[in-house]
Amino acid sequence: MADWVIKHPDGLHRCAWCGIDALYVGYHDEEWGVPEYDSRALFEKLLLDGFQAGLAWITILRKRVNFRRAFDDFEPEKIARYGERQIGRLLRDEGIIRSRAKIEAAIKGARLWLEIMEKEDGGFAHFIWKHVDGKPQINRHRAVGQVPVKTKMSEALSKDLKQRGFNFCGPVIVYAFAQAVGMVNDHIVGCPRHAACAVLAKGT
Repeated sequence: MADWVIKHPDGLHRCAWCGIDALYVGYHDEEWGVPEYDSRALFEKLLLDGFQAGLAWITILRKRVNFRRAFDDFEPEKIARYGERQIGRLLRDEGIIRSRAKIEAAIKGARLWLEIMEKEDGGFAHFIWKHVDGKPQINRHRAVGQVPVKTKMSEALSKDLKQRGFNFCGPVIVYAFAQAVGMVNDHIVGCPRHAACAVLAKGT
């Protein structure tokens, strides 16, 4: 069990991936696996997962405040209007990941988000959540080795996103996104957040 959960000073055994870094532990306890149905919040998380590509999530988490400042609190309507001047500003911002490809993908994603909000019944949230029929999937993994890096669901959602024009949304990135926004509950059963997120799922 020691490889799957880690005991913290407060006596709780949490998923081992969050370590003991206070920022990471807070994210694990308050956000990861909590069902998120807000279209704008889902957009932010998808973009941040895109910026994570090739990096550790803790790197993005430590820069999240900077990302929110740099990207106008991830308001799609504002990001969709970015041009070369804003791209240049972002490329000079040492507080974020300065990748032109990822920045341009974020701007493109904002424009696609607006299209989906206009054309999709239920908006972006429905576009995302329909891949799990609107209800979180409750898994019961007892070891980290049982947790997949992608599934048929994430492959289907990834394909759907790519067909719409999104970038940096492969099935592995999309599965990490699904875990984070509570589409699936992948907390290890021995972690108290598994039961807590399962309760939240019943209320959706």
